[in-house]
Amino acid sequence: MADLKKLAEELSKLTVLEASELVKSLEEEWGVSAAAPVAVAAVAPGAAEAVEEKTEFDVVIKETGPKKIDVIKVIRQLTSLGLVDAKTMAETAGSKVMTQVGKEAANEAKEKLETAGAVVELA
Repeated sequence: MADLKKLAEELSKLTVLEASELVKSLEEEWGVSAAAPVAVAAVAPGAAEAVEEKTEFDVVIKETGPKKIDVIKVIRQLTSLGLVDAKTMAETAGSKVMTQVGKEAANEAKEKLETAGAVVELA
């Protein structure tokens, strides 16, 4: 199989005229038309934008679970909340422990809270 990276580099060095000649010669050799792939390529960038990867997450407690004290301790570690506020957050379903944090931080917080017994969701 050809080295695709090298092939892509070589193709990117072609002038517009050379690329046009390449398309014509490939159409003749393979008996195909480049019109359909061009139309598909025009749609693809719009589709790629719609599936943009999310970079900021909210860590939301869905349920505290049986170990409420452990969950409160983890909430206090993750935030700067006092005991009363952390307890209120742990008891309120749908509370956002962390908002607009990176993927790694959100996953770490989720893992800590789930280890403590909470049911957590990243939104």
